[in-house]
Amino acid sequence: MSFSSPILIVGGGLGGLTAALALARRGWMVRVLEGAPEFGAIGYGIQFGPNVFHVFDRIGVSEQVLVASDSPPAVLMLDALTGEELVRIPTGSSFRTRFKYPYIIIHRIDLHNVLLDACRQSDAIELVPEAMVTGFEDHGDQVSVTIADGRTFHGAALVGADGLGSRTRAQMLNEGAPRLNGYAAHRAIVPMARVPDGVLRAEVVLWGGPGYHIVHYPLRHGTLFNIVAVFRTATFAEKGNTVTYRADLEKTYRIAHPAMKALLAMMDLDRRWAISDRDPIRHWSQDRVTLLGDAAHPTLQSLAQGACMAIEDGLCLAESIHLAQGDFTAAFRQYETARLVRTARVTLESRHIWEFYHVKDIDRDVRNQTTADWSEDSVFRCLAWLYDGFPFPTAPTR
Repeated sequence: MSFSSPILIVGGGLGGLTAALALARRGWMVRVLEGAPEFGAIGYGIQFGPNVFHVFDRIGVSEQVLVASDSPPAVLMLDALTGEELVRIPTGSSFRTRFKYPYIIIHRIDLHNVLLDACRQSDAIELVPEAMVTGFEDHGDQVSVTIADGRTFHGAALVGADGLGSRTRAQMLNEGAPRLNGYAAHRAIVPMARVPDGVLRAEVVLWGGPGYHIVHYPLRHGTLFNIVAVFRTATFAEKGNTVTYRADLEKTYRIAHPAMKALLAMMDLDRRWAISDRDPIRHWSQDRVTLLGDAAHPTLQSLAQGACMAIEDGLCLAESIHLAQGDFTAAFRQYETARLVRTARVTLESRHIWEFYHVKDIDRDVRNQTTADWSEDSVFRCLAWLYDGFPFPTAPTR
C-alpha cells in the first residue's frame, strides 16, 4: 500500500484523534470513523499528569491545551471520616521544576475540541461521523471495515480506538466482558457558586473512605465544579432510578464527613456507571489490525492516567508505523513491546491504589500513619516513573 491509502481509526476519542494527528504529521492519510452522529465527548472533567505534554508538544497542541485548562495548587487525599489531610502533592513551582510541565484539570469537551480543531486543519485527516463499525476483515494487503448502515471502508491498516467496549477487540480476541470490580460511580458538574462552604474549591481532592471515595476539582477557570462519587454496592450493575440511587448513596456514605454529604446532595443521579478494567495482555495486534487506549489496556481511574495512556499510545503507534515504513506487522509488534510494561504497570498499580483508597478498620489506621511520613520528595520519587514521560520510538543512530 502507498502512503495515499488511509489508515482507518475506529473511534474519535482522545486517543484516536491523537493517533490521527501524529500519523498525519508523518505523512500518512487517516480516516477516523466515529459511530456517533457528531464528533464529541461526554461532558465531565479530566485530570492529566505532566507526562501528557510530551505528546502534546510533539503534535503541536500544548499551547491550546494550556489556554483551556487550569493547574491546581495541589492534589490532596483526605480521610473520608475525619477530613484529615493524608497526602499532599504540591503542583506549583517545585512540581514544575521537577517534572518540567504542569498538572492540569480540563473539561473533556474542551480538550476534545482542541484535538478536533487540529485534525480539521489537516488535509491528511478525514473525520467521518455516523460510521458505527460492526466488523473488519484483514485481506493481507489491506483491511476493510463494515459500517452499520452497510457502507464499507478500505485502508492500509486498522486501529481500534473504540474504548472499553471495543468491538474491534471483541472480534480479535473473543474474551468476554471487562472485569467488573463491584463499584459504581455517579458524576456531576455544578456551577461553582453552588458549592457549599467548607469544601476546598481550588485543589484536586480525593476523599478516601471504607468502600467509597469522592473526587472533586474546579473546571473552566473556576466557574464550574466537577464531582465524582464512587462506592461499592451490590447493585453496581443494575439500572435503577434517582430514588433508589439516592437511597444507596445515603446508606453507603452515612458516616462520611459532612462535606462529602453536602456534595452528594448536589449531584444529579440520572445515570450510574459500573467500574471495570481488564487484566493486562501481551498482544493486542493481529497483522494489520491493532488496538489503542482502553481498547487495549483499560485501567481503573486511581492514577488518573487512562486517557493519558491512550494519548501516549497514539504517538507511539504513529512513530512505530513511521519507522517501519509501512510494514504494519513489524510496526505493531514494536508498538506493543514499547507500551506493554508501562500500561500494565498503570493497570496493576491502579488496582493496588484503589484498595488503598478504600481500606477500613485497622487497615485504615495503618494507611493514615504510613502517609504521615511521606515528604514532598518521597511523593515526587514515587511518581517519577509515570510523570517523567515515555521514551517514544526513534530511528537508531549510526
